[in-house]
Amino acid sequence: MEFEIQKNRLIEDLRLHGISERVLEAMRRVPRHLFVPEREHKNAYADHPLSIGWGQTISAPHMVAIMCDLLDIKDGMNVLEIGAGSGYHAAVMAELAGSGHVYAVELIEDLALFASENLKKAGISNVTVIVEDGSLGLPGFAPYDRISVPCAAPDISDTLIDQLKPGGKLVIPVGRAIQELYLVTKINGIKKEAKGGVVFVPLVGKKGFPF
Repeated sequence: MEFEIQKNRLIEDLRLHGISERVLEAMRRVPRHLFVPEREHKNAYADHPLSIGWGQTISAPHMVAIMCDLLDIKDGMNVLEIGAGSGYHAAVMAELAGSGHVYAVELIEDLALFASENLKKAGISNVTVIVEDGSLGLPGFAPYDRISVPCAAPDISDTLIDQLKPGGKLVIPVGRAIQELYLVTKINGIKKEAKGGVVFVPLVGKKGFPF
């Protein structure tokens, strides 16, 4: 009951910041406390990042909401996430994708297992967590309607753009210590829109930052 009270308070705060009702309802359906370590349960619905171990964090709820709003995920879409983390962001996108599917790529094997277990506990069945170098995307299930990168990249990779369908959208933070969040739309060429400053852990890999 206490978790529901905290979640509802968070949802109301996000509504005041202009997050769409569709994204808010998706977040309402996902129990965020199942996606953080037990020691962080008391902070599960606080609007700031939390450590999930392995040097990684779960993004602040408002950042998950903003990225989902920018992507405008529709029912039936094929979605790629680069950096599964604890699985929470993928779970929210899975709710938005409905009959579609989310492929979440994670480089850290133990973290991928943690995400898979969390998704199972939450009853989310339309997410597949795969251990791969996410900086290369996931060509085996391409093309994608949407690609979400909740980790800082050195640039907007042509490799990821190539895996987007025509009309597809990509959200990606670019930079080192502080990043700019970009919305990239693949329509009549490539449109890149800066959406503001953010701070994420780095994307590591062959086309990311060094290990």
